[in-house]
Amino acid sequence: MSGEAAVGLRRDAVGLREVLFQGVTAMAPAAAVAASIPAGAAFAGGSLPLAVVIALVACLATASCVAELARELPAAGSVATYAAQGLHPAVGFLVGWGYVFVEALVPPLLLLQLGFTAAGTLHDEWASYPAGLWWPWALAGAAVIGVTGYLGVRASARFGTVLGVFEVAVFLVFAGWLIVRAGGHNSLSVFGTSHTAPGHGGVSGVFAGSVYTVLAFAGFEAAAPLAEETRDPRRTMHRAVLGAALGIGLFYVVTTYAMTVYFGPGRFASFGAAGEASWEGVARASFGLFWVLVFLAVVNSTIANANACANVSTRTAFALARIRVLPRVLATLHPRYRSPVAGIAVQTVVAVGAVLGLGFGYDPVTAFLLLATVIVTVVIGVYIVVNLACAGYFLRRGRQPVKPVRHLLLPLLGIVAFVPALLTAAGLPVFDFVTKLTAPVSYAGPVVGVWMAIGAVVLLVLIRRHPERIAETARVHLEENIPGTVAPQDGATPR
Repeated sequence: MSGEAAVGLRRDAVGLREVLFQGVTAMAPAAAVAASIPAGAAFAGGSLPLAVVIALVACLATASCVAELARELPAAGSVATYAAQGLHPAVGFLVGWGYVFVEALVPPLLLLQLGFTAAGTLHDEWASYPAGLWWPWALAGAAVIGVTGYLGVRASARFGTVLGVFEVAVFLVFAGWLIVRAGGHNSLSVFGTSHTAPGHGGVSGVFAGSVYTVLAFAGFEAAAPLAEETRDPRRTMHRAVLGAALGIGLFYVVTTYAMTVYFGPGRFASFGAAGEASWEGVARASFGLFWVLVFLAVVNSTIANANACANVSTRTAFALARIRVLPRVLATLHPRYRSPVAGIAVQTVVAVGAVLGLGFGYDPVTAFLLLATVIVTVVIGVYIVVNLACAGYFLRRGRQPVKPVRHLLLPLLGIVAFVPALLTAAGLPVFDFVTKLTAPVSYAGPVVGVWMAIGAVVLLVLIRRHPERIAETARVHLEENIPGTVAPQDGATPR
């Protein structure tokens, strides 16, 4: 074993179960069902279950691409390594540069949601509790995530597994209850186009709803950065990425169907994320104290998602830091837990700074929308590049022959699915259902542009002074310890 590997991330620390729930919790299933997916109801109305099915099929195309690359290239750099191998190391650097930035912003995004959700609910129940006292909850969440990350991937992944099981179980039980209570109103007609919202009739309404639903799938790739800490990474990564996307996609279909037939497909266009026409509102009105479990599941989901994405950001930063395209200090590991402690410290500072700075500079809800727009815009852009990288990798470098459906058709379908979602997330009114962003949420575009421009400058400097470091973005460190593989020579692009 090489000296570098001996002091690397902890090998064989987690298995399929933990890695699967790394992807599951990164998708925030409870929060997505309660807050994200209902956004599509304004267009798809009572046909929202069909929109979810379409979004699932579309996202599975990209998930298949990520899974194929994760099996071939088990690396903590994940999407950066995929782009470097499938397209060019310079593209890999830019993908990593953007990805580590937005994944570091996901924890503060979820901590803001934790804060305003907890404070708002407590204020509704006890008027004496100040609705503006959201920040202690956010800081408490940051502390929990920081501690679990510090204790290593095994503690963090197991913590995420427990949280993920709870939130999925709560909503599945509630969905089953809704289906039973719907009785004779259960109908497969919600998987057709007859219940779309007024003004968005037929296929166009379902398409618009599916675009908003696609955004709820973001995060299925979050298992991939744990490759170097996972047992049998090639097989495990492939199963975990596809399993997370398919499993939670079916979860979305079941829960959306249950609420649609219970609430009524004819009036589902008014369904949303808050008020009486929402998951919590229905639980309060019809199911007594069960709404408390729904509330706890959403809060649980914010913590689980923040925990998973903190793992993603710190592992991606570690991967880029050890090849010195990011500051070397970010590759510092704890001597016992083998966790990237410097990255975790930076992640915690970023999370607390963004939560307090943006939360008090604007308000927590506005700050949440701003960060969400920045994150989703970049992540969907990364998905599009990874689809291209999948085709490029198997055409140029793959160990196995090119499979036209898996390596060419599915990447194309993934791109087709995510381009409308990218335009929607960025607020570019190419389609009539896209809402143009207003300030300060509209600042997301310039923020992304400035960050990527800085990345381009850093890339040019590195190409001029240290071109071998850019070439290293394609390096798969784990392969250096697999019998029969050969480590690349300095400055060479791996296999």
